[in-house]
Amino acid sequence: MTKRGALLFVALAVIWGIPYFLIKVAVGELAPPSLVFLRTGIGALILLPIVLVRGRFRELLPRWRPILLYTLAEIGIPWVLLSDAERRVSSSLAGLLVASVPLVSAVIGRLIGARDRLGRLQFAGLGLGLAGLVVLLGFDVGSSQAVAVAEIAVVVIGYALGPIVISRGLSDLPTLDVVAASLTLSALAYAPIGISLLPGALPSPQVIAAVVALGAVCTALAFVVFFKLIAEVGPTRATIVTYLNPAVAVAAGVAFLGEPFTLATALGFVLIIAGAWLATGMAARRPSRAKG
Repeated sequence: MTKRGALLFVALAVIWGIPYFLIKVAVGELAPPSLVFLRTGIGALILLPIVLVRGRFRELLPRWRPILLYTLAEIGIPWVLLSDAERRVSSSLAGLLVASVPLVSAVIGRLIGARDRLGRLQFAGLGLGLAGLVVLLGFDVGSSQAVAVAEIAVVVIGYALGPIVISRGLSDLPTLDVVAASLTLSALAYAPIGISLLPGALPSPQVIAAVVALGAVCTALAFVVFFKLIAEVGPTRATIVTYLNPAVAVAAGVAFLGEPFTLATALGFVLIIAGAWLATGMAARRPSRAKG
């Protein structure tokens, strides 16, 4: 992996590791549709004016179908389901379950014949990371959490499909434009129900801070970094960043929410990081993928 790719990888691991903690805080006082509306609305307000000033927004109109598909797969469906799931499961568990995105992405890539699909060593790395996920979960998911786990499973599929849609149908468009369009579509779609479900009183300062951070840092900034990472290392390897997100998610949950940190958690971390190293490091050594 190039130095640029490594820096983008680490930055995104942190930026997309803290949303689980922030979502957990926000859904304590906000309904999931309201949270998605506010999060996407803040992100759109930051990015859309920049795109409009550049005068290139009209270039997106002929590509509305892949943009809509991407919006549904990466934002519209996953974010409301993840927010709803975190009302019943810990932020740590949510982050750990989403760590299965790289494996799903690799399988989808193999099925559709993606050019950057992973080889045997890369699949071994993904398997090692998945083993870490199993250790962390410890097969301890109660029946009361089944609906939440099913919701996160849909989130995982959406997150795996999103980068592939970008790579195949939108890679030639400016990153900022696509992000702004997707956030705007989501904000408009969720506005009616999101506004109607807003609480009558002003939320607590903690919730307001969480929502602002979700919209500005974990959405507007994060998507710009994510698309740059896709361009640098490919869609399948870009999603491997989700193997490090759980470490950040669990650390935030332990530090700020009092969620438990056990020996199994420590072992799972080791397996996940080792799997991420194998899946990314070995892949980058292919001569055909060398970058200047």
